[in-house]
Amino acid sequence: MSRLQGVARRDPRAGFRAERTDGNTSIPQGLLKAARKSGQLNLSGRNLSEVPQCVWRINVDVPEEANQNLSFSAADRWWEQTDLTKLVLSNNHLRSLSDDLRLLPALTVLDIHDNQLTSLPAAISELENLQKLNVSHNKLKMLPEEITNLRNLKGLYVQHNELMCLPEGFEQLSSLEDLDLSNNRLAAVPGSFSSLPSLMRLNLSSNQLQSLPAEISRMKKLKHLDCNSNVLETIPPELASMESLELLYLRRNKLRFLPEFPSCKLLKELHVGENQIEMLAAEHLKHLSSILVLDLRDNKLKSVPDEIALLQSLERLDLSNNDISSLPCSLGNLHLKFLALEGNPLRTIRREIINKGTQEVLKYLRSKIKDDGPRQSDCVPETTAMTLPSESRVNVHAIVTLKLLDFSDKQTALIPDEVFNAVKNNVITSVNFSKNQLHEIPKRIVELKEMVSDVNLSFNKLSFVSLELCMLQKLTFLDLRNNFLNSLPEEMKSLVRLQSINLSFNRFKVLPEVLYHIPTLSTILISNNQVGALDPQQMKMMENLTTLDLQNNDLLQVPPELGNCVSLRTLLLDGNPFRVPRAAVLAKGTAAVLEYLRDRIPT
Repeated sequence: MSRLQGVARRDPRAGFRAERTDGNTSIPQGLLKAARKSGQLNLSGRNLSEVPQCVWRINVDVPEEANQNLSFSAADRWWEQTDLTKLVLSNNHLRSLSDDLRLLPALTVLDIHDNQLTSLPAAISELENLQKLNVSHNKLKMLPEEITNLRNLKGLYVQHNELMCLPEGFEQLSSLEDLDLSNNRLAAVPGSFSSLPSLMRLNLSSNQLQSLPAEISRMKKLKHLDCNSNVLETIPPELASMESLELLYLRRNKLRFLPEFPSCKLLKELHVGENQIEMLAAEHLKHLSSILVLDLRDNKLKSVPDEIALLQSLERLDLSNNDISSLPCSLGNLHLKFLALEGNPLRTIRREIINKGTQEVLKYLRSKIKDDGPRQSDCVPETTAMTLPSESRVNVHAIVTLKLLDFSDKQTALIPDEVFNAVKNNVITSVNFSKNQLHEIPKRIVELKEMVSDVNLSFNKLSFVSLELCMLQKLTFLDLRNNFLNSLPEEMKSLVRLQSINLSFNRFKVLPEVLYHIPTLSTILISNNQVGALDPQQMKMMENLTTLDLQNNDLLQVPPELGNCVSLRTLLLDGNPFRVPRAAVLAKGTAAVLEYLRDRIPT
């Protein structure tokens, strides 16, 4: 009985009450009984117009079965109940919440999305343990100042409301990691709000923002910034100093100039489509060494610079609906999976080639490099007095200008020594030996260990990874897709800068153990293998992992604990034989899948 007395001291209204309170009839007693054991209560979609008192007082009042002279087994000792930590009230008709909310001080999760709330009670400040608050899809015009007292709050979701401003002191939410303010009526973001020290994901899309505060650069941990569908005309230059930024969405604004990103070395996706950008210059590209997706569609671009070939990691490039009349041949040296060109007045490439898709366009551009010789600035030079005869097969221009050692698509089983000899004293950051017949990684690749950051060995016949590759100290991007690999060596743990690895179309039956021990990894692509298992506990420790592609494998089940991998922004699971989550859940996207899995973690 000491537990009840302790609660009674916190709440003078607590005590034994035999009568039924209004609203009890709408909540099954079995559900309340289960909630006292698990600490979780889900009342989603029950057509509630108000929250019954029995919910607020679930840890205060004596349960009804205690008044029925029953003998209790060890499993039914109601006085040993668990404090409620998770309360889901979503998809109801709630117009307000009672101050009795304070009777649930142990709550860590409060989900009240999709209701008709116009305000939140001041008593919310007493939920000192709250870590996740979802009030999206309501009718909130403001947030109470008391919300700034929630110092343990990590996730705040207020999208699809009617907010016009944020409360003073918002920056006091020092633990906040994920903040969604999209689809509101915000016209400005206060500079002080930009001082949130732990924020990693910020969604400001579909508001009425005309500018961003320069102080936004203080968000040293911010990885994901979404400002789509606003009325931004410029971006503060300070944004370029955000070293941790990985995903930047600026679509559907009024930008006329593309910002430069000299410090954003980790930027993987840049979406600036549907603006009014007129120029793409070398300065815009030279710092985007990690970029995977570049969306420039529906702008006013007239040309693409030769330096586009510097983006050796680029996989998706959208140039559709611009004013581009020609493309640089150097574009053919990229390893693009997707290139969109429709809606441009292109005159140098026949429409029939464009209609055949990305790979045919790239192949055509590469052929022009070879055919046109020195007439184009990005073509391979002929043998001259300054070029050794043995180097005539090596793209020396790529070595000198692009810092790229390219000997791809030669269908050779060995990389000749002349290729490595051609490097001489030049700095090489990228190696492309794809589309050959290599059975092992060239041993001389170790000569580049102190400078190369990007290695492409895809479309070969590799059945193992040699230790020479594990010695590349600066390796950041590794492409090993379309080989015969079924394991990776433990020595790959020494690749302390590796961010992205592509293992698609190999023969892996499990996710390689060594990947769990490379903390810098942010992207793992391992689709089209035979992976039947993965370890969600180890994966949860991979705090930088944002993209995991497991499509077309042999997963018979998806472990619910995978839902705890909250850093994931892209999780692809299609084409596996598991039954749950069903396709309808997968179609809702990564966030919905992770939430679905979390809700099924055994308690």
